[in-house]
Amino acid sequence: MSTAAQLGVSAALAACSPDVRECLAAACEGAHLSFEQGLRLATAEGPSLEALITVADALRRETVGDAITYVVNRNINFTNVCFVGCSFCGFARGAGAPDAYSLSAEDVVRKAREAWERGATEVCIQGGLPRDLDGFFYRDILRAIKLAVPAMHVHAFSPMEFSYGADKTGMPLRDYLRMMKDEGLGSIPGTAAEILDDRVRQQLSPNKLPVARWVEIITAAHELGIPTTSTMMYGHVEEPADWVRHILLLRSIQKRTGGFTEFVPLGFIHEKTRLYKHGGARAGAQREDHLRVHALSRVLLHGAIRNLQVSWVKLGFAMSLECLKSGANDFSGTLMEESISKAAGANFGEFVPPEEFRRMIRSIGRIPAERSTTYKIRRLFESPKASDALESPAPASLPLMQEKSHQPYAEGAY
Repeated sequence: MSTAAQLGVSAALAACSPDVRECLAAACEGAHLSFEQGLRLATAEGPSLEALITVADALRRETVGDAITYVVNRNINFTNVCFVGCSFCGFARGAGAPDAYSLSAEDVVRKAREAWERGATEVCIQGGLPRDLDGFFYRDILRAIKLAVPAMHVHAFSPMEFSYGADKTGMPLRDYLRMMKDEGLGSIPGTAAEILDDRVRQQLSPNKLPVARWVEIITAAHELGIPTTSTMMYGHVEEPADWVRHILLLRSIQKRTGGFTEFVPLGFIHEKTRLYKHGGARAGAQREDHLRVHALSRVLLHGAIRNLQVSWVKLGFAMSLECLKSGANDFSGTLMEESISKAAGANFGEFVPPEEFRRMIRSIGRIPAERSTTYKIRRLFESPKASDALESPAPASLPLMQEKSHQPYAEGAY
């Protein structure tokens, strides 16, 4: 840690409460904090919250340096038909809805080829769960993409989809995962996690995977050499204690398997969801909670999960930049298509050009870097290029693609 950073941490620790100071000092020394210590940090206010943010940013610098990474990717989401009925989802449709849609494998391949031609190195594929889905459809999508664009990294299918596919085919879970890896699966989004507590999950979506099944699928994937991301949705019915338990569960999995590439806090977008409309949830997270969750995640996951990603679609650009100064180090992906958050009420765009990511990253004094899905640095942009020097700030919405027949679905490339 630099002298300036040490002085900043020392000043922040001196200003905070003694119990928070003790927790943060232990984290700086490399200790894995307990639930009780995590809960104290999760409820920090005022100078103690500022100390949490300062220490989180120092741990980020110590762990990954001053680069902020992003990936050039595209979401390809093959259906919005889903029977699960998550109360926090503003997007899913019944099979007979006028705006329901399903893409063929050929449609998916066309989108993947277009993405490759535009410089994408990853496609993220997820969708709803139709009752009549063939469990081998997921395999067929992988096979078709890898045949058409062999070098494309396929980041695909949530644990919920893997459970559904295995059940539909009758294959044992590990055999199903192994088949998918053999067909070209590169990594798995750690979505369908929400809050990893069955009590909370019953309020959010009684039909969703129980915690034990989510953990089983993620762990099996790691053991088979398939990396995954990890996520947490906050700002709805959960409490700070739920954040801490969730993050510590992920930390324990990582200590066993080492398979998580990143952690992505996902702020709840409330406006158009049934959960909020019926009075079952608060109106999303406020500014301090966004900062608190990101900083808490960096501190509790220190020494376990290296990369902490912001979801710009959910946070917006200004809040994302604040979180990138509070322990986060990754700006997520260009997406090209994103609408599940928009369907729930988010106001942010479908696409961010790489040049815009680089401009925003430099605006907070950090170094932009394009990465692969698994965090290999592809290009480090230490010196600004003329194409990066945009004269005006980013607009609130950056639409790129207009679908002719339907609004695209996207869980986000997490």
